[in-house]
Amino acid sequence: MKPLDVVVIGGGQSGLAAAYALRGQGRTPVVLEASEKAAGSWPHYYDSLTLFSPARYSSLPGLPFGGDPDRYPHRDEVVAYLLRYAGRLDAEIRTGHRVSEVNTQAGGFLLTLDDGSELTARAVVAATGGFGSPNRPALPGLDSFTGAVLHVTDYRAPGPFTGQRVVVVGAGNSAVQVAAELAAHARVSLTSRAPVEWFKQSPLGGKDLHFWLKITGLDIAPLGRFQRTPATMAVIDDGRYKAAVVAGIPDRRPMFTGIDGSKVTWQDGTVEHVDTIVLATGYRPDLGYLAPLGALDDQERPRHRDGISLTHPGLAFVGLEWQRSLSSASLRGVGRDARRIACRLAADLSRR
Repeated sequence: MKPLDVVVIGGGQSGLAAAYALRGQGRTPVVLEASEKAAGSWPHYYDSLTLFSPARYSSLPGLPFGGDPDRYPHRDEVVAYLLRYAGRLDAEIRTGHRVSEVNTQAGGFLLTLDDGSELTARAVVAATGGFGSPNRPALPGLDSFTGAVLHVTDYRAPGPFTGQRVVVVGAGNSAVQVAAELAAHARVSLTSRAPVEWFKQSPLGGKDLHFWLKITGLDIAPLGRFQRTPATMAVIDDGRYKAAVVAGIPDRRPMFTGIDGSKVTWQDGTVEHVDTIVLATGYRPDLGYLAPLGALDDQERPRHRDGISLTHPGLAFVGLEWQRSLSSASLRGVGRDARRIACRLAADLSRR
């Protein structure tokens, strides 16, 4: 079979940005998206999700988000934007194509899909984000909990939890947003090993935080290679969420010390029944299809530098947390990393 030029695995924000950048380098990318539409994980996030960055800082290269640039778009707006972006992208997008594994072959890579079909490619960009690989940390007694345990990936709306005793684990934006939403319907505690760190959404002169990140250069500072441990998560807040936590709706507690059946033991010795535990504990790179290559380390993280594989020429990554900078996995920052890897891949392919 004739090899494709470049296959981009994943048709969400990272894959679309990669395809755009590759077209700019004169390459012919083919995007493989597992779901039935090119919007990545966005259609599957919880119903009330709202961006913490304004629309003016939340677009991919080549297409402004549109509308009031100072508003904070909600989930469905992002989905509509990505579909619009995909519709205007001068690249082939194949939906319903889930890659199960990637192997090497002479001159490039052999990709096997879930249906057993195969494709070959001269180069591969892994752009599948982390939604398919939710982080479920080892917490004291969690495996023995007889109530419901779900990751925030499985959470949609607060209605089904009405009247329950709910514990939300996490200290980031999603944890706080979900806990505050649930607290209007259930009795909720927000718990984590580290305290919640708050960051004002408009810290100086009414300007949004992302304005200051941009003009200071902090948003694009190449710090990814030095980021060996997860960064401290700061909750970007306009004041609503901190006020809710201070008011105890939800209350904030240190991590529980144990679980016995449905009973949770807190650090002060209090024991109480809990119906549901929601893990808002982040994600790991969803790159299991690369395991046959040996391109991942023993913690299933990609071996790379600034998005370029250290193990396989012609393999690159886009959309990793701290791939190169603070904004690498965001709508506002993924385009910069995509341009970088597209240039490197194009140069590599031209030499072959």
